Amino acid sequence: MFTIIAATIFLAAFLLAAGTIVGMFALYRDKMIAALLFEPIPQEAPVYRLRISRRRATPEARTPARPLPASIFAA
Repeated sequence: MFTIIAATIFLAAFLLAAGTIVGMFALYRDKMIAALLFEPIPQEAPVYRLRISRRRATPEARTPARPLPASIFAA
């Protein structure tokens, strides 16, 4: 008797799972086909035009480095 009940429950669970899978395929068939046939829109590669300008420092703008006082190293 236990075997019959177990087999019935197993068969019912299997049919429920199979029915769910078939139902999902039926509901989402159009979306799956559209996703498989989708071709992305080709985009042109961006063209970058860079202009590099290096501003030179004028001699007046430079400040000479001041020497450190000797008392700093005394500690």
